[in-house]
Amino acid sequence: MRPAKSAQTLRADLLLLLVAAIWGFGFVAQRAGMDHVGPYTFNGLRFLLGGCCLIPLALRSTRQPQLQQRAQMSALKAGCLAGLFLFAGATLQQVGLQYTTAGKAGFITGLYVIFVPIIGLLFGQRTNGGTWAGGLLAVAGLYLLSIQGTLSISFGDLLETIGALFWACHVLVLGYLSPRTSAIRLAMIQFFVCGGLSLLVAIGLENISGAGILQAALPIFYGGVISVGAGYTLQVVVQRKAHPAHAAILLSLESPFAALGGWLLLHELLSGRALIGCLLMLAGMVLSQLWPLLQPRQIAAAAADSQLH
Repeated sequence: MRPAKSAQTLRADLLLLLVAAIWGFGFVAQRAGMDHVGPYTFNGLRFLLGGCCLIPLALRSTRQPQLQQRAQMSALKAGCLAGLFLFAGATLQQVGLQYTTAGKAGFITGLYVIFVPIIGLLFGQRTNGGTWAGGLLAVAGLYLLSIQGTLSISFGDLLETIGALFWACHVLVLGYLSPRTSAIRLAMIQFFVCGGLSLLVAIGLENISGAGILQAALPIFYGGVISVGAGYTLQVVVQRKAHPAHAAILLSLESPFAALGGWLLLHELLSGRALIGCLLMLAGMVLSQLWPLLQPRQIAAAAADSQLH
């Protein structure tokens, strides 16, 4: 590998590590923000902020005629559909955080990488042995992390698990919609749809006060501008140049960063049993992502690509 290529890979890896840290610590911001505002208010404000962050990129994409010519679907229609799934996943995650820790929520949410190929089977998509092996590890980890001695799961962990299913559906929906419209405009509109729906529910169910919003300003800013706006933008830009195997591993570190943030900033502790469960879940996530890249054909293709570049 040429030195320039090596430096580019290292830079991409470090930026992806930053994305994982941003998203992981986002769970801390989400939990801290609910000390002052309700879950729907928090989600509404942070996703509207995140959508505003993408406006400059969306405007830039409208000035590129080749993107408009390839579009097969209205970005508004696609964004509304994706926004509904985003709203479901984000709502379950945020409400669940009222009843569980940031670290546990991070690991359970990460199960979506296992659920994506499994749900894809319903639509005729093929999967591989790595998905099933990773799924078994993840289920074993979830048992150690969340299931109590009486074979009951806490309410918060249950909400996070159901939420992971919706995050997986959201990924599949985006996989279908993104090639058919402007990806940036799709992302922006889905954030506005999710934020708008969240605020509508908040108006009906929560007591929204200016004082509470001001007290939660920092977590809302982090959750909207840093986690949603900057995190998404960095991922889109960096993954174009990152090695797929590196990206799979580094983005899976979102879960450990959530646990680290919960420990450092919220003084959350995990038992030895829970830590083993977290490790098993992380191993399952990474294995399911890396399995295709570990097959001989994929290894040979990667080697040929490195020689060409």
